[in-house]
Amino acid sequence: MQIQIDLLTMKNKPTIEKLNELNQGTMMEQLQIEYLEMGDGFLMARMPVNEHTFQPDGILHGGASLALAETVAGLGSALVVDLKAFDVRGAQVSANHVGIAKSGWVIAEGRLIHRGKNTHIWNIDIKNEAGKMVSICRITNFLVKKGMSE
Repeated sequence: MQIQIDLLTMKNKPTIEKLNELNQGTMMEQLQIEYLEMGDGFLMARMPVNEHTFQPDGILHGGASLALAETVAGLGSALVVDLKAFDVRGAQVSANHVGIAKSGWVIAEGRLIHRGKNTHIWNIDIKNEAGKMVSICRITNFLVKKGMSE
């Protein structure tokens, strides 16, 4: 996985700028996802609500919200594990879409709520620019020993 290789080659702690460079040539670039803040077990990103993320009726597509949430959880797990020893693999995604967004940006705040030996569970709250909840997502990632993920 390219992100793991790039994260492994970052000599110092990754910066937001370097993380955003990882999006080049990926779905994250197509959806215009940008990372904003990171910490131990925390990652925040935003995504525009526009023609790249709309449903036909002009509101944010739930699938785009899930892509944002899974992006935050996946990268969040990659930032806190030893990528020389483990691969991060998404295992389960669930979401409740509780609001809509028609324009501007949505912001995803991801928090690692379970840091197990083999699994991570993330809670991702996606809100519009006014702070109104759009989606509440729960994501489970497996931590798979290198060479065991095929």
